[in-house]
Amino acid sequence: MSFPLLTVTAAVPAVGAVVTAAVPAAKRSAAKYTALLFSVATLVLAIVALVRFDPDGDRYQLTESHAWIKDFGLRYDLGVDGIGVTLVALTALLIPFVMLAGWHDADPLEDVNPNRRWRPTQGFFALILLVEAMVVLSFEATDVFLFYIFFEAMLIPMYFLIGGFGDRAHAAGEEEAARQRSYAAVKFLLYNLAGGLIMLAAVIGLYAVTAKQLGQGTFSLQEILAARGSGKLHIETSTERWLFLGFFFAFAVKAPLWPLHTWLPNAMGESTAPVAVLITAVVDKVGTFAMLRYCLQLFPEASKWATPTILVLALIGVIYGALLAVGQRDIKRLIAYASISHFGFIILGIFAMTSQGQSGAALYMINHGISTAALMLVAGFLITRRGSRLIADFGGVQKVAPVLAGTFLIGGLATLSLPGLAPFVSEFLVLVGTFTRYPVIGIVAPLGIVLAALYVLVLYQRTMTGPVKAGIEGMSDLKVRELVVVAPLIALLLFLGVYPKPVTDILNPSVKHTLSDVHKTDPKPALEAKK
Repeated sequence: MSFPLLTVTAAVPAVGAVVTAAVPAAKRSAAKYTALLFSVATLVLAIVALVRFDPDGDRYQLTESHAWIKDFGLRYDLGVDGIGVTLVALTALLIPFVMLAGWHDADPLEDVNPNRRWRPTQGFFALILLVEAMVVLSFEATDVFLFYIFFEAMLIPMYFLIGGFGDRAHAAGEEEAARQRSYAAVKFLLYNLAGGLIMLAAVIGLYAVTAKQLGQGTFSLQEILAARGSGKLHIETSTERWLFLGFFFAFAVKAPLWPLHTWLPNAMGESTAPVAVLITAVVDKVGTFAMLRYCLQLFPEASKWATPTILVLALIGVIYGALLAVGQRDIKRLIAYASISHFGFIILGIFAMTSQGQSGAALYMINHGISTAALMLVAGFLITRRGSRLIADFGGVQKVAPVLAGTFLIGGLATLSLPGLAPFVSEFLVLVGTFTRYPVIGIVAPLGIVLAALYVLVLYQRTMTGPVKAGIEGMSDLKVRELVVVAPLIALLLFLGVYPKPVTDILNPSVKHTLSDVHKTDPKPALEAKK
């Protein structure tokens, strides 16, 4: 029996969460280092999986398959394609940086009365590890019901991270801040639970269809695809569309896609910066990943039927998110609305149904995770120093903290997809892939880039340039721990900006398989060269 690498990669952070939570209350430093050690071990395993993955090999590799509840067709099936294995690696890469950036976020406050609720450091780091385990399993699962379990289960630790460990740099009083955190956490949970319940109905419907036509129901993605390919399983058009909508709604909430996005600015605004990174750079990627793995593969005809509507919603998201980012006064909410715009680009690429578009979308998931993590974590360092997240409270930071200002600028330039930084490549591919099939949308979508330049540069100008404002004079520059967090992310942005080939070589075969599932090929050029 081969080594169950995928299971171990997900089990290590799960075990780490238990061990971290069990560390005695007084030993906060021990809990932090324990959690960090488990996150680094997970990263090592993810790198091993990435190295062992053969882009020219089978579609799903490192597979594991075990009977779970045989009478109901439930199996413990794991496997990764090129997109899944890179997203596992991205998740494992970001978690240690999230922990280091939030090293003191859950420490008890010393200047409060003893009756105030204590922030349990052990719980904070244990919850981060628990989220990592569930996200990794979501990227690895090839059984639809197994995926659904972890797709929903990750909401619980995220709820406590948002509601229980909010941002201390809050303009409102402590009581009002706690109320807003609670509101954001509940809104996050309700939106995603609603999407999950609708998906559950669709999952059960899919099982019923397979049971009727195959004699025994199954949730196995590979079995369903094989049965459809051989003609043994045929889903009627109306049924396929309803099932598609059930799956897509849940993924559109998670992504999030306009108009199901409203939970994200609240959740990111009220969270600590590391938890905000966990939301948008890690958890939300499960939604866009699932669109590629489940919507397009299981329901190819329904996906093509819904494409025009989805493209319009994604385009609205691109422009709407960027416009609202321009008008924000809160740094973290600005980054949240920018992410909504970026997810619009990703969904455009997925449903453009071209090789360039889907390769760009898959690459965008990686690049957006890195660039958003870099910008949000530096913003978190900035907010912690000033004790405020309002843009108006900053000014002249580059004169007192030039390294902090420089890293903030690079993160911002990556967000607006400056050539030479990683997001530019993926955004360019998305736009090219969209334009070749839907030229009108491909022409309008770049307006999101123009608006991105506006909100990023205005943000930098107002916070970093000009005279030094009161409260900024004694601001310290980035410390060693903070540089350890930011430097590798910036290095990756630069490297993938000039040489994305190592990642695209892994992603492209999976994109080719997905296009084959939906029976799509790249459109031929409208004009042929004259002989």
